[in-house]
Amino acid sequence: MSAIGSMSNGSAVRSQFVASLDDQSRDWELVLRESHHRMKNTLTLLGASVRRDFTRAGTRDVSLAVDRFERRIVAFGRLYQLLSDNDDQSAVAVGAFFENLCGALSEAVLEPAGVRCEAAIESGALPASQCHRLALMLTELVTNAAKHAFPNKNGALIRIDLANRDGAWFCTVADNGVGATAPLEGTGSRILEGLARSIRARLHGEAGEGGTRVTIVIPAA
Repeated sequence: MSAIGSMSNGSAVRSQFVASLDDQSRDWELVLRESHHRMKNTLTLLGASVRRDFTRAGTRDVSLAVDRFERRIVAFGRLYQLLSDNDDQSAVAVGAFFENLCGALSEAVLEPAGVRCEAAIESGALPASQCHRLALMLTELVTNAAKHAFPNKNGALIRIDLANRDGAWFCTVADNGVGATAPLEGTGSRILEGLARSIRARLHGEAGEGGTRVTIVIPAA
């Protein structure tokens, strides 16, 4: 091989390496933005529940209100532990992980907001990076529904379905609320779309009188 050819190949390898680093940097920035967005939403929900409890509580009920508040803080801690990166693992058991995640979301976010949660999770495995980002996306969808879908809390329900069809994973978050006018718009939705791109997933959203439904599709490897 000529010296010019070697230099050309070396430049191409360096360009690919730099492009890979740029992609990783953008990917990490995306996760950080989602984390900040999640913390903001979490504190908003937690603050609202504290104001509600302590406004309603009489002197005798303050101790009970404090106990409820403490349980929510513990639940949020469990939720963030599940959402922390698990890149030291090559794969994650989907059933156990997402059942724990749905339980933590229900206790930390949905129950205090008067929203019931149903979940159907199939067993299987996902690469750790895909599992972690799917968890971030699911948490965003559930939290957003809890904040906006139920101005009238009577019978409020969020259903989470996670199923494997021919190697592709389908994760659906559906609510029976008022129905979003644009289910995939806004800051949270831009973060969702970025996370979806990072794991080659697709997003499908629909809304109507029966509520809002968003499906995340992770194609088969």
